[in-house]
Amino acid sequence: MAYCASRFHSVRRPTLAVNVGSVGVGGAHPLRLQSMTTSDTQDVAATVQQSIALAEVGCEIVRITAPNTAAARCLRAIRAQLNAAGFAHLPLVADIHFLPSAAMEAVEHVEKIRINPGNYADKKKFAVREYSDADYDNELVRLHDAFSPLVQRCRTLGRALRIGTNHGSLSDRIMNRYGDTPLGMVESALEFLRIAEAHSYRAIILSMKSSNPKVMIQAYRLLVDRMAKENMHYPLHLGVTEAGDGEDGRIKSAIGIGSLLLDGLGDTLRVSLTEDSVYEIPVARAIADKAMSLWRSQPPAASAVNPSAPLIVPEGIDPYLFKRRLIRPGQLTPEIKIGPDQPPRVIVKVGTPEQLAAAKLQLTSPKFNDTPAEGLLVSVDSARSLEKLPPPGAAFYVVELPAGFTAANAAAANVHLYPGTLLLKKFSVDEADELQALVEFARARRAFIAAEILPTDLSAMAATLHQLGEGGLIFTLAATPPTAAHSIGGYRQLAATLRHLGSNAPIWIRNTATTAVQSENNFLSKLLESAFLAGGLLCDGLGDFLSIETETDPARATKLTYNVLQGAGVRSSKTEFVACPSCGRTLFDLQTTTQRIRAQTGHLKGVKIAIMGCIVNGPGEMADADFGYVGGAPGKINLYVGKNCVQYNLPQDEADARLVALIKAHGKWIEPSVT
Repeated sequence: MAYCASRFHSVRRPTLAVNVGSVGVGGAHPLRLQSMTTSDTQDVAATVQQSIALAEVGCEIVRITAPNTAAARCLRAIRAQLNAAGFAHLPLVADIHFLPSAAMEAVEHVEKIRINPGNYADKKKFAVREYSDADYDNELVRLHDAFSPLVQRCRTLGRALRIGTNHGSLSDRIMNRYGDTPLGMVESALEFLRIAEAHSYRAIILSMKSSNPKVMIQAYRLLVDRMAKENMHYPLHLGVTEAGDGEDGRIKSAIGIGSLLLDGLGDTLRVSLTEDSVYEIPVARAIADKAMSLWRSQPPAASAVNPSAPLIVPEGIDPYLFKRRLIRPGQLTPEIKIGPDQPPRVIVKVGTPEQLAAAKLQLTSPKFNDTPAEGLLVSVDSARSLEKLPPPGAAFYVVELPAGFTAANAAAANVHLYPGTLLLKKFSVDEADELQALVEFARARRAFIAAEILPTDLSAMAATLHQLGEGGLIFTLAATPPTAAHSIGGYRQLAATLRHLGSNAPIWIRNTATTAVQSENNFLSKLLESAFLAGGLLCDGLGDFLSIETETDPARATKLTYNVLQGAGVRSSKTEFVACPSCGRTLFDLQTTTQRIRAQTGHLKGVKIAIMGCIVNGPGEMADADFGYVGGAPGKINLYVGKNCVQYNLPQDEADARLVALIKAHGKWIEPSVT
């Protein structure tokens, strides 16, 4: 089955419309923005105040945790006070994890219930056991009995329901049969969805959240595929859980959410940041506006997909399983290689040869030693300008050639090229001979040609490319082709064309000023555009070079490029933090704690640390983290190695030092460099 109508255009997936109070989700409704209060739910005044603050900055649906029946009872007063304050239109969602009794109380007071299928009516013990088919069927009967009362009450009262699967809290039943996989996440949701359908209840929204954007993307795609096979068309709530804070949290969220929205999937979204909830909404608004500006209701006839047919991805990737695209290996410098086993290489725009000296001084600042600009992109106006380039050091040059530059000019000028140089030039369909001449010129000097070319023109040059072979050739785009609706679609077309031609040439993902579709010229729009384009492609296994060329500060552009690579999970250049957003279950101040631990451990390249406010998703979401710092009780911290708790109930004022000692004991510590 096809998970989307087009890989090249943003064709919105048709869904049922679900009303959450007065707010419509899915169908023809716009993307809806959500967030969550961080106060103790039993502090009614604080929760009402936070809900109003969220509504005033554009939040359309507010979620409130109900960890127990006492908290769930407080939702009645919260709803009443919001109504009295003029916010009767603001739907409330009760967040339920472990207690069906809390759900049965909450459903009386709010417009929507969110349940986590891994926790609802299940106790996660990380138990390893074999489930026979009979055992599994008995578990499903037990689940049916536990979940049906809530479904029936939702139907009676006209409430909506979100079945919200979390990668970090799959049940032991699911883990033992399907493993910690996107398929396991999907099956966890489908178990509950089938029970609801058995009661003819369909006011349902689904989510597949993970702190890993690749897992999250694969899970949502697979969910849509599986639902389509069963003639289910429910709306989707999108989010990357435990995304973290600052630039990293925004990048991770934009990668996961943006990739799906550009494929037409998603009806509501939340950007989960370890910051005050009101700061989530402007980021969510920017993501939603960008996606909706590209949405269409039907694909062009030439790219239409039969939704009942198997999905054929012309790029040759598996959308449900991450794997790097195979490319021809190459050597740029003694230290820098390219190939399917090599990380995507970072190219940074540094201006003209005359501007290069100052830019290199910035780039070699000690602050950026672990994130070097591997390729220096310079622009020249003539063949003679190439003579002004100083030795590139450990980097390689990428030289953007002027339109009139030809191989004949370069040969006549006896141009010197440093080995590993990429010559970037735009080619059109009638320049096959010039492409051939320039490739031969570059190969003779151990250089490469980075051909900027539209997929349609590339296809028309098939005979020339077959004659040349793929050695020394790299392909890229600087703008979205007219045959694609968005930049990701353009690069997918490029990859599909190369596959059709039998070429394993590398692909360079360029985020240029011309690819930015946000009207406001600010860093957030650049960050989101970069995360949408590069992150979406990298999570599909496409991309061997990456540049973000909308920054005037090369050092900042270098940092952003590495952060996007890390957010996509394809290259690690610093400590990665999995940090949940605050909510009423949190047992310590997540914002200050995350910032404090980052200050002590942020230099540990390749180490992943999870900072979790409680144990709801902690152990599971930390399964691929090296270390975990989890609230175990008020003022008490539990430390984990992977998903195994190794130290319990530490006083919080001792926990930071104990975490550092734990990292040292496992050989992951290095002393921070002095800058």
